[in-house]
Amino acid sequence: MRTWQVERRKRTRHLIELGGLVVKAGIVELTNDDRATIYGALLWIAAKLQSPEGEQARELWAEKGKDAFVVEQYGGQEDE
Repeated sequence: MRTWQVERRKRTRHLIELGGLVVKAGIVELTNDDRATIYGALLWIAAKLQSPEGEQARELWAEKGKDAFVVEQYGGQEDE
């Protein structure tokens, strides 16, 4: 397989995984699959990350995401 094909497959997989996160978070259902609303929300996130509060938002969102992955991995039962 050629290098460009490998890179294209990597990029495609990456984009599919990112789309999966949008679905997993419930965004598609909550917006009734309104692409303009989803895009607007993503633009709002990008602006927030570029603001003076960006690093604080990044840390907060990263922690929420990590917690959600743990809950999903253990079926809602974290180690006690």
